[in-house]
Amino acid sequence: MPAIRIIHRTLLPPAEAWERVTDWPRHGALVPFTRTVVVTAPPTRVGTIFTARTGVGRVTFEDPMEVVVWRPPAEGAAGLVRLEKRGRAVTGWAEIGLRPLAGGGSEVEWREDLRVRGLPRALDPVVRRASRLLFTRALRDLLPR
Repeated sequence: MPAIRIIHRTLLPPAEAWERVTDWPRHGALVPFTRTVVVTAPPTRVGTIFTARTGVGRVTFEDPMEVVVWRPPAEGAAGLVRLEKRGRAVTGWAEIGLRPLAGGGSEVEWREDLRVRGLPRALDPVVRRASRLLFTRALRDLLPR
């Protein structure tokens, strides 16, 4: 799937927005039929591994991810986390950037490029649209405007 990009603004200060947008178990709670399990001990850092398990009954798939860049926002500076998808079914990457806004609040940029093995490229537009809807909803739920 070609990369998607979503911009979301919130009135939350950068530190609080960062905490919410990098709360991996909370991501899973927002996606239907999904549970996120963090494999490594907190706090999140480069090398943190977590898995999003999605499915119903015996029909499930896992989307293991590893944090490869972890740069929380600092006083006046932007933050960035990059995840590499390491699954058998889902591969690719995701980046969540966060920057403070003049006058208060934060802007989050979510970029993602994922591939679903075995899925024909002809379905890329469907995967892109579904992903965009899902991630936009997740950002709205994680970060109130």
